Amino acid sequence: MDRLQNTVRPYAWGSVTAIPHLTGTEPTGEPQAELWMGAHPGAPSLVDRGTGPRSLAELIAADPERELGPAVTARFGPQLPFLLKLLAADAPLSVQVHPDSDQAAAGYADEERRCVPRTAPERNYKDPHHKPELICALTPFEGLCGFRDPAEAADALAALDLDPLKPYVDLLHAHPEEAALREVLTAVLTADRDEMAATVTEAAAASARLGGPHATYADLARHYPGDPGVLAAMLLNQVSLQPGEALYLGAGVPHAYLSGLGVEIMASSDNVLRCGLTPKHIDVPELLRIVRFDPATPAVLRPEASPDGEEVYDTPVHDFRLSRYVLAPGAPGRDLTLSTPQILLSTEGSPTVGNLPLGPGQSVFVPAGEPVELRGPGTVFRATALT
Repeated sequence: MDRLQNTVRPYAWGSVTAIPHLTGTEPTGEPQAELWMGAHPGAPSLVDRGTGPRSLAELIAADPERELGPAVTARFGPQLPFLLKLLAADAPLSVQVHPDSDQAAAGYADEERRCVPRTAPERNYKDPHHKPELICALTPFEGLCGFRDPAEAADALAALDLDPLKPYVDLLHAHPEEAALREVLTAVLTADRDEMAATVTEAAAASARLGGPHATYADLARHYPGDPGVLAAMLLNQVSLQPGEALYLGAGVPHAYLSGLGVEIMASSDNVLRCGLTPKHIDVPELLRIVRFDPATPAVLRPEASPDGEEVYDTPVHDFRLSRYVLAPGAPGRDLTLSTPQILLSTEGSPTVGNLPLGPGQSVFVPAGEPVELRGPGTVFRATALT
């Protein structure tokens, strides 16, 4: 197995202190938003097998069946199908959705055919893959996920008592519900930018006066003044996760992380379509084609324990599987050997993987089929793929 050397991504929304506090390192004064663990080409982990640091992506490409196992290689090709992260949000991320596999493949092929540069800001599809995600809270974690009941969204807008919002309130009382949500989101995203900015400013002031759940929207507007995404956010469910709870985000579900520290795992893709709270490109027609306008209460996941103490977060995809072990002092070791590749991440205590001690925030890559034993005490997250 290999101890991983991982890259911190300094996105502006990241926390200055959360990841350093977990890892016991000094803050740099700059945001530390995400710590990436895996072989994603954007920031692959490094490993050292005695000849100096080398990209995990390069090692896998050189011998995929040895590193990933034949079953994972046959299903996903010669690449690690998941990316594991520590995510630390101190400001809202953009409201976004991800395509399903067919949409991603078709969108990618279309942009390749039209010769849209992969680095172009208007490019929607960087690869032909879907991007399901799972976020598991390490601290109290706040987010937005999926459309709320349109009547609830109408009440939230009506409470602001603003004339420019009254047509949206009326639309949200119409039927069918999916059509009402589509019409309101379309209207918000295609309105005159100056008029919408003024409306958002009024809505933010009214939200601040109301407080309670509306305080979230005032905070969004503080970070993104005049952004239509503030009103888009009012169509979505607010979600609060406690440590150990998780949220699965499938294709077409609009979502945004607002604050907190968590372990995130996703399919190894860069396909994101944004609908607000961002200065980046928003392709409204494509976004509306991808979004699923199904109102639903988000399902908060809690892990299911297996006989050996593995606590599994059950999701409907094969690209990744996330679980955790919480081992008390003196607890017997656990045999974690699998026929699929693994990344093991310590988040608490002083566990040992094989002969490698792991402090919080440290991780290892375990090639497919390699024998590995976990000993405590501590909490270790296990990321792998299903075949």
